[in-house]
This record gives sequence, C-alpha cells and structure tokens, in this order.
Amino acid sequence: MQAAAVVLLSGGLDSYTAAAMAKADGFSINALTVNYGQRHASEIESARSIARWLGAARHLELSVDLRRIGGSALTSDDEVPRDRDLAVAQIPATYVPARNTVMLSLALAWAEVLDVRDLVIGVNALDYSGYPDCRPEFIAAFERLASLATRAGVEGARFRVHTPLISMTKAEIVRRGLALGLDYGLTTSCYDPSPAGRPCGHCDSCVLRAKGFAEAGVNDPTRYVA
Repeated sequence: MQAAAVVLLSGGLDSYTAAAMAKADGFSINALTVNYGQRHASEIESARSIARWLGAARHLELSVDLRRIGGSALTSDDEVPRDRDLAVAQIPATYVPARNTVMLSLALAWAEVLDVRDLVIGVNALDYSGYPDCRPEFIAAFERLASLATRAGVEGARFRVHTPLISMTKAEIVRRGLALGLDYGLTTSCYDPSPAGRPCGHCDSCVLRAKGFAEAGVNDPTRYVA
C-alpha cells in the first residue's frame, strides 16, 4: 500500500518542490492550502494548478482569517519591504505571527483524521527571510508536540514532519525541481503582487526567487512588473 502524506501547498516555488520531492519518494499527496487572509491570495489559484499537476489524491482548502490578528504586512495594509538587504539579520515585517505553527497544526489535525503520519512543509533555513518558524529547532519541537497533543500520538503513533528543502539554497531547490520536470510557471512567489497578480520583483520573496534562478543558470518564467 502506498504511503500517504499531508503536504502544505501554498502555491509558491518551495512548497511545489517539496511536494514533488515527496511524490518522488513514493508518497501519495494530500495537499492542504490555507487562505489566511494573505494579500498575495493569487497564490491560492496557483496551488490549485499545482495540486492538479501533481495528481494529488485530495486537495483541501481551509480559510483561517489571520487578518483579524494582524501583526504582519502580509495580513494588513502595511507596506511590504522592498529591496531589503537580506544580509541584515532581522525578522521582517512580512513575518506572520505563528503562521507555520498554525499551518502545521491544521495539517496535523487532517493527518490524524486520514490516519496519515507524515507531514511535508517547504521551509528553508538558508535562503529565507529570517523567519523563526523555518528553523530545524522549530520543526523538531513541533514533532514532539504532535506526539503529545494527539490521540494517535498518545496511543504510540509517531508523526514526522518532512522538510526536504531545509538545508538547500534557492538555486539547489530550483535545480532539483527542474530535474523532477516541474513547471515553475505555475507558481506564484510574490508578497505584494499587482492588482492583476503580477509579481513586484522587489519584495524578499521575489528577490530570493530571482537570485535562485540566476544562480542555477536558468531563466525564471515569472513576468515581473518591473
């Protein structure tokens, strides 16, 4: 019987690659996309296209309105930082409080219902914006929490959170995805797209994506506003 995983699928480059790597490892994909009130909601449609491309067994979309909590440029009308010096060690305004904790908790709940023990998330601890919930320490802590906070865990099941991209550069992620035949034209990676959905080319996400494709020596299929 084929093993199954719940995969967090945002519609971006990283989650697409992580999902494809899980599929290549033999997992059946149960994709979970969360509409949390993000200003870049155009990525939801990208997630739908990616789920179809991957042949996901299921694609569940949930809405959790984090705009009501606020605290982030991604869930408010606050300005999204542009052309920021990514070498400066600081947590940017695009950090969404506890986002990955919320996302993984939803994935864990669905996994328990599906009798699935493997979760997949496309976090990265190298080419990223300094978010605290993208670090290996956070993932290890969440695995411990999963064993304590669920009926399955109390009864002896072990949940595993797979982070196949966590130690990869963005260029390595791009190369791995292309080796798997991925169509990165399906993805959306911008924090502050135009009303038509075109990426800005200047936010952290756009800058890191462009850097990854440039260092991989391949063309980025994204059409930026500027």
